[in-house]
Amino acid sequence: MSWAETAPSTLDNEFVRLRPISPDDRDGLHAVAMDPHIWRYFVSLVETDEDYHAWFDGSLADHEAGRRVVFVITDLASGRIAGSMSYGNLAETDARIEIGWSWLGADFRGRGVNRWAKYLLLEHAFERLGAQRVEFKTDQLNEQARRGLRNIGAVEEGTLRSFNYMPGGRRRDAVYYSVLRGEWPEVKRALEAGPKVGAGT
Repeated sequence: MSWAETAPSTLDNEFVRLRPISPDDRDGLHAVAMDPHIWRYFVSLVETDEDYHAWFDGSLADHEAGRRVVFVITDLASGRIAGSMSYGNLAETDARIEIGWSWLGADFRGRGVNRWAKYLLLEHAFERLGAQRVEFKTDQLNEQARRGLRNIGAVEEGTLRSFNYMPGGRRRDAVYYSVLRGEWPEVKRALEAGPKVGAGT
């Protein structure tokens, strides 16, 4: 089956569950999304309910059109929606996929939810989709995201200068990271040995 068919799967372990977004998630995601800290380095800015609904409608449209695979993250310890993460730039013929569009509510940052969500997406990409390269990009100024990517074993590759506009007109320098198929077994072991939910990245 194609990536379009297999990428939007429900993924889980004992800590988190990732499932494809649906219209029913509007209120659950809204409850954790109205934190300005989340959107500081996003290309879309969510400050009002109107902003949120525009973001949600755009995410749902991208998902339904196959431009992205948008996941809703649930923290299994609390049973609460924790945030969202996506696959994007699905280049199946080149066996390349991006993980990004990642955010967590304030109650779920620094507790291991990010680590395990990315673990599940990496595992799915390499072990089921057959990806050869999983890539990430983030704002050069976003030190927290850059540290998080290093902590999951992604390799920093370089900076694409003046990559895109940000809200307010700033031009973002985008830093690229990746994990390659040959690196995945070691990265997987390190992730499995890392802190569980409740501590760590």
